[in-house]
Amino acid sequence: MSEDYKRKIVKCPKCQNQFEVTGKPGEKKIVTCNQCNLKGFIQFEGISQEKSEIVSSPVKTSPSYTNAIQVNKLTKKYKDVTAVDSISFTVKSGEIFGFLGPNGAGKTTTIRTLLGFLRPNAGSAFVCGLNISDHIVDIRRNVGYIPVELALYEHLTGKQCLNYFSDIRNANLSLLNELQEIFELPLDRKIKTYSRGMKQKLGIIQAFMDDPDIVIMDEPTSGLDPLLQQKFYRFLLSEKKKGRTMFFSSHILSEVEKICDRVAIIRKGKKIRLKIKESSEKLMSLPNAKSVDGWIEFVTEDHIDELIKKIAKYTIIDLEIQEFSLEDIFMRYYDEGSDA
Repeated sequence: MSEDYKRKIVKCPKCQNQFEVTGKPGEKKIVTCNQCNLKGFIQFEGISQEKSEIVSSPVKTSPSYTNAIQVNKLTKKYKDVTAVDSISFTVKSGEIFGFLGPNGAGKTTTIRTLLGFLRPNAGSAFVCGLNISDHIVDIRRNVGYIPVELALYEHLTGKQCLNYFSDIRNANLSLLNELQEIFELPLDRKIKTYSRGMKQKLGIIQAFMDDPDIVIMDEPTSGLDPLLQQKFYRFLLSEKKKGRTMFFSSHILSEVEKICDRVAIIRKGKKIRLKIKESSEKLMSLPNAKSVDGWIEFVTEDHIDELIKKIAKYTIIDLEIQEFSLEDIFMRYYDEGSDA
């Protein structure tokens, strides 16, 4: 083995199988257990060791769950106002998951409920395989968080602030140097001298610095200029390659499409397009019907069966049933300023 490489014996936390992994000093490497196929990643130390040394190290992964986040009919109400209405979605381990909606749609309420800052009125949610109602402290140990509005102690320096967060979480700053190289933040300066973009970079660093399993981000590009946004997108894609799960909330359609593997939008629907032999006058009187280039279009959410029964009375020349694209849903429901 080359002296530039190191080796570790890692122990799979799921099946307890031990196997050897080699890598370069400082390298973070995705590994797969050769017995149960569980995936995770490990970090090799930056200082070289002798070739004969065998280091025991756990695989960094979460073996007890397939889905990093599981939300089932979650509802949150404020007196007579329903902020989140029976939403369900799943975030797979190791993906970048987009959560798309306009300001006021309930994205932040959903996130704050997942992190235990709010209590749901109905439904359930699991993060890291743990129920948010029973294990929120354990969940927070494994989740990094970028809030939509950062509350920072501005009399502290950036470094002091990061140390403070590290002490609260009882974790070391294992990724701080790597993040500092990427975002180039003057950590020796007091936060009160920071620009908005610098404060946002500090929020990004604190969320990732202790190598969490999941990072939940609420409008994380707010305050970043276009160049920093592009750098941030590249950073997220590199973190995905390491196996990290990221939940990305945004109201910007283009950035969600650019970096996310899957996307949840609070409103859902299908587009049904058809041409019929008979007059379309009665069909055009149905809710959400419109005429586009000779086609009759309908938007339906949950009751597609009822609509199919109504159009079955006509002689259908052509028929298409399409899932909405992000742009279709966004423009249909949100450009009119409706609340989700």
